[in-house]
Amino acid sequence: MPDGQGSSPTNTARRHFIGLAAAAGARLAAFAAFSATVTSSAAAKEAGKRGIDLGLGRGRDGVGKGGPLCLLRGTAILTSKGETAIEDLRIGDLVKTVRGELLPVKWIGRHVYRRASSTWNESVVPIRIRRFALDEQTPRKDLYLSSGHALYIDGVFIRPSDLVNGTSIDPALPGDSDVLEYYQIVLATHEAVLAEGAPVETFLVEGSNYEEFTNGAEYAQLYPVGEHTSMKPFAKTVGYGGREHLNALLRLATHQLVPPRSPLEDVYVRVAARAGDLLS
Repeated sequence: MPDGQGSSPTNTARRHFIGLAAAAGARLAAFAAFSATVTSSAAAKEAGKRGIDLGLGRGRDGVGKGGPLCLLRGTAILTSKGETAIEDLRIGDLVKTVRGELLPVKWIGRHVYRRASSTWNESVVPIRIRRFALDEQTPRKDLYLSSGHALYIDGVFIRPSDLVNGTSIDPALPGDSDVLEYYQIVLATHEAVLAEGAPVETFLVEGSNYEEFTNGAEYAQLYPVGEHTSMKPFAKTVGYGGREHLNALLRLATHQLVPPRSPLEDVYVRVAARAGDLLS
């Protein structure tokens, strides 16, 4: 078929290949950046002990926090009354889970980061999941998650940092601001809820990890020790680490027809190929 008159199976396959190769190359660069972030985060912790400010966002109390596991302010969550911005949720509000149940909010955790230099520390910059990056309907608008806040896809949890492809999923800020506010939903159990139409995890309470939030003391007051227990994960979290991740990306770039070796690789290939179609 002549150019400009339609898309043949060959052209479609070519676009998928180009998109996948480009995404894999971008992901290699992104992986290197995230590796550098891990190193810089460790340096920030050490510097913090010595009173040195490396530009890491700080909580309301001025104490440097670890990387957030949350959704950015303004994210729409599906509730019994329709979609509600996460910062407007209150204890007792009913949110809809991927299982179709309506469960009451037990608490809303909050992280506040303030830019202390001309640039943000990479560990707190959100990952942007562009509109329709996951499929033809999901998410319904750009979704901003912290790098470790998992999406629920194909029955498993996958961190957005493992899906970065430099096009449809990448680190990005929604605007120019000196403050980043992240929020996290705590239910009685670990669940997956809908954020901008995309399934994402709620907070997994494990011991006293709620103390990582800026308002963690509030949770302790509401639920004293002995009145809360660690939660069972709703689903398995899959991911890569170190050399295994790098090798997987090289397989994607050079042998895209090789069957995926893990659920994460399967999802990454699918999303990366879709990114090529979105750009065409």
